Amino acid sequence: MSVFTTADGTRIFYKDWGQGQPIVFSHGWPLTADAWDGQLDFFGRQGFRVIAHDRRSHGRSDQTWDGNDMDSYADDLAALIDMLDLRDAVLVGHSTGGGEVARYVGRHGTARVAKVVLVGAVPPLMLKTKENPAGLPIEVFDAIRQGTYDNRAQFFRDLTLPFYGYNREGAAISEGVRDSFWLQGMMGGIKGQIDCIREFSEVDYTADLKRIDVPVLIVHGDDDQIVPIGASGHMAARIVPGAILKIYKGGDHGLPTTHQDAFNADLSAFLRDEPVEGAQQQRSHEDA
Repeated sequence: MSVFTTADGTRIFYKDWGQGQPIVFSHGWPLTADAWDGQLDFFGRQGFRVIAHDRRSHGRSDQTWDGNDMDSYADDLAALIDMLDLRDAVLVGHSTGGGEVARYVGRHGTARVAKVVLVGAVPPLMLKTKENPAGLPIEVFDAIRQGTYDNRAQFFRDLTLPFYGYNREGAAISEGVRDSFWLQGMMGGIKGQIDCIREFSEVDYTADLKRIDVPVLIVHGDDDQIVPIGASGHMAARIVPGAILKIYKGGDHGLPTTHQDAFNADLSAFLRDEPVEGAQQQRSHEDA
């Protein structure tokens, strides 16, 4: 296995395949780098260098007691990028991974970054507050904490239904995808996974989004039951100057898997500076 060690001694597993312009993928909770296999294989064959890591306390990386916070996740990502000496990199973050990518830019800038892609991503803020009325109430996240603590094996199994939209009428349910989600989730450490819930729900990434000064593609499903588009994709597109927003009609939270071919095509177009079909370029936050 390919592993590197961070400044605090945490060993992080990563995949590094192919040659060409690097694309670095950051996964969602409670998954691993394997969630990106459909993209790693596709873009590796298209002449890109594809990299994905298991976030600390997830997958094959060390299960740490401390450091399960977004600042540390972003610093781990920076350590990986620096260790591999990546330049002109495209950062792609799904769900919690979108927060990781945003916080990376907030803390480390874009000197090594060419483009950013946020997919079903949590920024700017998932929690409902007086200033963020479109968010979800804290009780939703407390229930996730409780479910993970009480019986995470069953909770992860049940979570696959809304995650991939398999609870919608007429959905084509893949038991293999459900099994893969469960296996990836159970590879992680419960302490770090519970700590991470706060990071994807209660952390405000607005300031990080405002620091992004490279082209950005925001991809979101309008039927995302995990990270509702109103407080995430739509808001992020208003904050990031000139962001390109692609909305998948009926799209679920796990769309890189459930809409793999369409997503790969859209990402490919963005990487090659071609129009993303059906997408709209947003006004900057100053003009919104």
